[in-house]
Amino acid sequence: MVIGSWWFLLVLGAAAGVRVVRGQGAPDSTGFISIDCGFPEKGSYVDGTTKLTYVSDDGFIDIGANHNISAEFINPGFTKRFLNVRSFPDAARSCYTLGSLAPGSKYLFRATFMYGNYDGLNSPPVFDLYLGVNFWQTMNLTGLGSVEVCLVNTGSGTPFVSGLELRPVKSTLYPQVNTTQGLVLHARRNFGPSEVAVIRYPDDPYDRVWLPWSDPAEWLEVSTAEVVNGVFGSNFEMPSVVMQTAVTARVSKSIEFSWDAEPSHVYPDPGYICMLHFAELQHLNSNASRQFSITINGHVWYSLYRPYSFTSDTVYSKLPQHGSTKYNISIKAAANSTLPPIINAGEVFSVISTANVRTDVQDVSAVMAIKAKYQVKKDWMGDPCVPKALAWNGLTCSYAISSPPRIEAIDVTGNQLSGSIPTGLLKRIQDGTLTLRYGDNPNLCSNDNSCQSIKKRNPMLVASIAVPLVAFVNRRFTYTELKVITNNFRRVLGKGGFGNVYAGLLEDGTHVAVKLLSESSNQGAEEFLTEADTLTNIHHKNIVSLFGYCKDRGCMALVYERMSEGSLEDKLRGKGAGSLTWIQRLRIALESAQGLEYLHTACSPPLVHRDVKAANILLSANLEAKIADFGLLKAFKRDGDTHVSTARLVGTRGYLSPEYVYTR
Repeated sequence: MVIGSWWFLLVLGAAAGVRVVRGQGAPDSTGFISIDCGFPEKGSYVDGTTKLTYVSDDGFIDIGANHNISAEFINPGFTKRFLNVRSFPDAARSCYTLGSLAPGSKYLFRATFMYGNYDGLNSPPVFDLYLGVNFWQTMNLTGLGSVEVCLVNTGSGTPFVSGLELRPVKSTLYPQVNTTQGLVLHARRNFGPSEVAVIRYPDDPYDRVWLPWSDPAEWLEVSTAEVVNGVFGSNFEMPSVVMQTAVTARVSKSIEFSWDAEPSHVYPDPGYICMLHFAELQHLNSNASRQFSITINGHVWYSLYRPYSFTSDTVYSKLPQHGSTKYNISIKAAANSTLPPIINAGEVFSVISTANVRTDVQDVSAVMAIKAKYQVKKDWMGDPCVPKALAWNGLTCSYAISSPPRIEAIDVTGNQLSGSIPTGLLKRIQDGTLTLRYGDNPNLCSNDNSCQSIKKRNPMLVASIAVPLVAFVNRRFTYTELKVITNNFRRVLGKGGFGNVYAGLLEDGTHVAVKLLSESSNQGAEEFLTEADTLTNIHHKNIVSLFGYCKDRGCMALVYERMSEGSLEDKLRGKGAGSLTWIQRLRIALESAQGLEYLHTACSPPLVHRDVKAANILLSANLEAKIADFGLLKAFKRDGDTHVSTARLVGTRGYLSPEYVYTR
């Protein structure tokens, strides 16, 4: 049971999944990635044929198990890559992470597979292969293989791989490859070599693998020792050693060959693109001529072609062929041709889409920071959100037609995480575009230096808001500074149970609102400290932001962002310019709900506002809604207790949080 395959794919550098390598100019091995999958950790060796260095895959993937193929299947002619594999029995998707493609460059990927009964089951598996977020092909090891970075378990055996290679090619080569279309190799043949040999690097500088093909019963072999160069501006840069051999028709005046379509569950009617490479290898006298036509499934592809003398040229299809289960190529001599047709090499590719959009790059960076920070290894492989069926466990993703998928929530509850939250994650949490659930991780805090100080604070409240704790350093104002900021408390914006709210202007021109606790306020120092502590430590795009506070000479005040359009109550009562449209009302309701959802579900334990009403929903200049007035906020206890700890029912009747009312 020796099942091995060499296959490659060509893609443009718009997808993700591989290291940035040089893609312009004539390539050499400095841009190559050559991986022996399953080779001993940190090992490397030089391939005896290509002289390329192959390295262990331990630096490119952190899951899987190494195995050797069974001894009875070892052939003395095998390369080392065929002697061992890495298999992935425990994951739905297993991906090699090689970095990022350089935009605008083209790349050749190749994977090798040798089952060799490495698992003793005598049953080759079937699994899917992906390049980043794009399906490539179903790998059925009872036949030929394909190429990909991610191996996806389809329930028909354990995925495995023997080798993985990446090669940059010139951006001008293979013009059918673009940002939305890639090519999967179906067959690549070198016609008529006198010796049975595989041609690859260094004879082919891009390390394409050319397999010999000759049929002595039907074809006559032709060869030359002269160098065969390509025509100026060639899109394929054929190796001279490949073009130095060819076949012509022996008996009839035509060369015939075919291939069968290989449909998959993603591409039931695959499209194929064919490249035929020609060069005249004989010095013809004035009376001799070689001309021929090319047809595919009986349809004329090229009506009259004459190969160039000792110069390679290519006839290729620009659009894929569809609709057949079998494709037949016929190269037939023209009526006035004195010589039979000739062909030197050929390539056939199936066409696949590379148009699937990966998850937003900033979101990927943030979640990768979590994975690296806490050594998460479970099923967090490949793209976090795409494809949907393989989205990472614990993530909530949103999918829009015109933009990349976004990560909306991350749940790392109960993973025994410890240490600090990566700083790259804080911005998304602060602006409210990301929700992080991280309960049952008692040793997790917002940075290494704050872990001890967090434990000394109110454990019930701070545990729920540890993530953004150090995101902002809030300013402590003096009473004298507040008088300057508010122009001696000249302009009153509003009045509430806490006291008056005054308009202010910071030194940098930022408009603020200063809430000053009055002596007659029915709220006291406890409510003041609750609101200050809460707003200092939670940040969401739909919750008002605190810039600082004052506790000086008996003065207590909060300085927070000014919402220029006032409260929702003011708008609904007709105060200020204009009234709210139905769409604006819906958006305000949605944004207010998002702020409450953050308090109720993203914080651990949950926070309940206890006074949600139109007067406590403030509006920005563009009518963005933000929840304010947190003086009556309470937190649910830990240890699974859903009862709110409070001795009295406080807040405005009719506006109390349902969670609070129903559980007290």
